[in-house]
Amino acid sequence: MGARWEVARGEEGYPEGVLELGDDAPERIYGVGSREVLGLPCISVIGARRATPYGIAVAEMAGRVAAECGIVVVSGGALGCDHAASRAALDAGGRTVVVSGCGADVVYPRSSLDVFHDAVRQGGAVISLRAWGKGPRRFAFLQRNAVIAALSRCLFVTEAGMRSGTMSTAETANALGRPIYAIPGSIFSPNSMGTNQLISDGACIIASEMDLETKIALDYGSLRLVGEQGFQSSSRVVSALVASPMRPDELATRLGEPVLTLVRTLSDYETRGVVERLPDGSYTVSQAAYRDYQRRADAAGATGEKAPGPRNPGGGSS
Repeated sequence: MGARWEVARGEEGYPEGVLELGDDAPERIYGVGSREVLGLPCISVIGARRATPYGIAVAEMAGRVAAECGIVVVSGGALGCDHAASRAALDAGGRTVVVSGCGADVVYPRSSLDVFHDAVRQGGAVISLRAWGKGPRRFAFLQRNAVIAALSRCLFVTEAGMRSGTMSTAETANALGRPIYAIPGSIFSPNSMGTNQLISDGACIIASEMDLETKIALDYGSLRLVGEQGFQSSSRVVSALVASPMRPDELATRLGEPVLTLVRTLSDYETRGVVERLPDGSYTVSQAAYRDYQRRADAAGATGEKAPGPRNPGGGSS
């Protein structure tokens, strides 16, 4: 299926997020495929094994959007939502990491053979906490769920009953301080009781595909490689950021523009050197752009005109 590797706790390449499990962090991780993929931005997408068509559709949407945003999709490779999320990510040209409850060289369930194979073939990996050749054991899946929660920056729950492995994964993610995204479902559906409860307890509600795209843009700073660019008014953006550094969602509220539109604009301006992203995720104008803004504001003040936006540092005007 691919090249085998192992990494022990304390060795270079051991995922930092998994170390946050403390004493419960596995001593060794076994893998097939890319070892480096574990260090890339990941989102864990989980859900019911006996999923409804609604749950499958949501998992497919999550996997596709994440892949189009350049985020690695982590799943358990199980029936239902796990398989759907990884399959959709792969079909969108993305990468996936399957965290197996068996040995990393064992395909379980067999119905997920395509995902296990293509995960490795497309630059992802199949990983496990269990030694080579080991078969399924109930306790191993509980440990596997904790690693799924720890490996990614955020957890996306597509569909879940109240008493399920999905909910145990969400509990670990919550304990680790990972943001949890949850899809609402019918109050009459047992498969939505868990996700609805997570939302009631404070999980971020994902009500549409655009909601997910926006959350990924804000939490990962990663743009989806589809869609229109939209709003391009540099003077309003820069004037607002000169007053105070702001996150894209704050700036969108201030300017009355869609969040995704502002994220795309800020990304473009960051590439061109107009703005800089701060460690807390907020944006401020670069020193060069600020000096240009001040010069042009002074010149406009002398003539009684309104100060224009900054010039494009790469040449031309915005």
